[in-house]
Amino acid sequence: MKDKLIIKLYLKDFQVESMEKFICRRPGPKSVRVISRDDKIVSPCVMREYSFVWKKAKGCYVYDVDGRKYLDFSAAIAVANVGHTNPVVMNAIKKQAGKLTHCGFSDFYAELPVEFCETLVSFLPQPLKKVFLSNSGTESIEAAYKLARWHTNRKWVIAFKNAFHGRTMGSLSMTNSRPVQRERYSPFLPVRHVPYPNPYRMGDCADQCLSELEKAMKSLKGECAALFMEPVQGEGGYVVPPKAFVKGARHLCSEHGVLLCADEVQAGCYRTGRFLAMENFGVKTVSSSKIMDWVPGSHGNTFGGNLLACAAGIATLKYMRQKRLGNNARRLGKLMLRRLNELKDEIEIIGDVRGLGLMIGVEIVENKRSKKPAPNIRSAILCKAAEKGLILLPAGKSVIRICPPLTLTRSQAEHGLDILEDACQYWHR
Repeated sequence: MKDKLIIKLYLKDFQVESMEKFICRRPGPKSVRVISRDDKIVSPCVMREYSFVWKKAKGCYVYDVDGRKYLDFSAAIAVANVGHTNPVVMNAIKKQAGKLTHCGFSDFYAELPVEFCETLVSFLPQPLKKVFLSNSGTESIEAAYKLARWHTNRKWVIAFKNAFHGRTMGSLSMTNSRPVQRERYSPFLPVRHVPYPNPYRMGDCADQCLSELEKAMKSLKGECAALFMEPVQGEGGYVVPPKAFVKGARHLCSEHGVLLCADEVQAGCYRTGRFLAMENFGVKTVSSSKIMDWVPGSHGNTFGGNLLACAAGIATLKYMRQKRLGNNARRLGKLMLRRLNELKDEIEIIGDVRGLGLMIGVEIVENKRSKKPAPNIRSAILCKAAEKGLILLPAGKSVIRICPPLTLTRSQAEHGLDILEDACQYWHR
């Protein structure tokens, strides 16, 4: 009863601040002024997780406009893999900016985008050897979706419940994470959704989910172009599927002539310890010249192959390889998972800990017996951690996601976990 009272009191404070348009506690005066200006002019569809206003960042630390320093366990939504303002990457951008910033690669040739594609392919398993350059995750999914339909001349695709693939109409048709993301946007493109295996919620579920997947493929009667799959569900809650399921999905795709499209936007680039997250499951997704058979004009964009982005990309990939960031992600990921599992044994509201490499989810529940999601407690924990100087992000209904830059050190990992543990222990004092 005492614990519940403390939670209610803290959440009441949290909600009062939210009514002022501030998430968690009221930030510093400079942050307040920027947020006020933002509120007047930026579209209200944009959702923020913190009343945090960026000023600068370096490595695994970020600073707000009021000068406060935070340890970053979000990596700007799991993309600042080589650390913020990495000097190697920054120098590559500066060097290229003095020559040319953009060439319109869809209409002209340039060497730098070709060099980036060659560098990228050197990280990929064979026969992955063809590249289309996009501007964002959702645009990459759109390209994969269009290619799958072009190559197979079939109209249906299968995606998973709780999946997140983006917000443009093709990717949104597959996204199934939060109702607000799809509300009022139907009709969607032809997509069939099937259950994604969640061992914490569903137990030994690989065979059951494979059966549902096979049933969906058969029901489409030869009209299924592709299966879109996050190797580890991101927005859906950092859910790691059983290896048997991923291998089984690969087998079903081969059996039914369906392309397996792996969405590695959040899980790729050594986030899980392997360059491609699919490699953790002993599965290859195949894109070869035979599959990438669309003709000139069938797809394109304006900013794909941007020269600054390619210069940064080459420097980033080489830095990852040189510094063996995949090894670091695996090593620190094991350390963090071990400590978080010890914490789970002590704290009633931590229902599950899961992850690969530095892609870790901590599911917050009302209690271990009911497993009922506790989003309000999760939000209050995030706020408490932020007060103490740690930036985290939510995922799923009540999951805390841990996705720091892959340059994270052991001492930084331990310090961040100290803060998170203190924030979770708050409910037991």
